[in-house]
Amino acid sequence: MTAASAQGEPTIDAAINHPTRLAVVAFLSACDEAEFATVRSSCQVSDSMLSKIASALEGIGYLAIRKGYVGKRPRTWLSLTPAGRQALALHVAALQGIAATAWKAGADAAARRS
Repeated sequence: MTAASAQGEPTIDAAINHPTRLAVVAFLSACDEAEFATVRSSCQVSDSMLSKIASALEGIGYLAIRKGYVGKRPRTWLSLTPAGRQALALHVAALQGIAATAWKAGADAAARRS
């Protein structure tokens, strides 16, 4: 987490800036917890890719991984931590700020040409 995001200011977060990581974090933000296979299918990634993403995000405290069993079958569940939810909110706010600034600049330029 950067110093700006630690202070609650919108900032692009390099840890979730990649589209695949962003998709995983955004998916998990909509639920309390999701089974690994559900996240994998919904985000259209391979097992190995999701495993790498989950490990990396767990390492920085954005994601929690829980292992258990359903019957005799092993299962893995993923959930976003409060830090992960905050990081996503700040990242999205930063992207919205960039888009709003660019839109305004384009509108202003168009108005000057008129």
